[in-house]
Amino acid sequence: MTRKMPPAVRDHALQIAHHEMGHYVVARALGFETGGVTLTVTMDLRHQGGACITLVRPISSMEAMKEHLEARMMVLLAGAMAQTLPSKTSAAKRVDKLKATAILKGGQGAEQDYAKIRELQHLLRNITCPDTDPASSEQIAAELKAMTDRVWIRTQGIIEDQAGTIAELAATLVDGMVLVEQWGRGADTYEVVYTGLMLERLRAVQAIPSLRVWTDSCSDAVQYWK
Repeated sequence: MTRKMPPAVRDHALQIAHHEMGHYVVARALGFETGGVTLTVTMDLRHQGGACITLVRPISSMEAMKEHLEARMMVLLAGAMAQTLPSKTSAAKRVDKLKATAILKGGQGAEQDYAKIRELQHLLRNITCPDTDPASSEQIAAELKAMTDRVWIRTQGIIEDQAGTIAELAATLVDGMVLVEQWGRGADTYEVVYTGLMLERLRAVQAIPSLRVWTDSCSDAVQYWK
């Protein structure tokens, strides 16, 4: 069953599609295996979305572990950042930091991403700064802030660099949404499923660059290479 999507529903669907495609694009760029992307939006603007990302990766050294943790935090941050990208083609494709932070800390589902990020931050800080006195709360807070700022800036750079790809994939996802039949009550839910194979066939996906990230020490900046 199909019906033209109301403008308010489409606008909301595009925001959430940007979120999921932000996760997807950054994950692919950083070497994670990716699967399908799903999106469901109701007439009253409730939503569910998901991007399938495989976390199984070979980790044969401590440096590989640090690289994995950095990359995973970036993937988790990417959704909220991408969700703030303007939908209008004429607007500058810039991440709105305040909105992205509000999304991460809000009650729209992304707070789960934020909780995971917080756990990974502490784990990575424990690995990269093993000599910090556990009682030195100020130093620990400073190390966590430096790590957060660094990962945020790097993720934002990728999101803004790939904003066109994210927007194209988000629009493709929303264009594929259909109003599903609800037995016994009025249909009120649009949904779409793009499998991993379907996405792999898209030229926008094939053009996503491959990047690498790693941290050498507690104080060194993260580096990315194409």
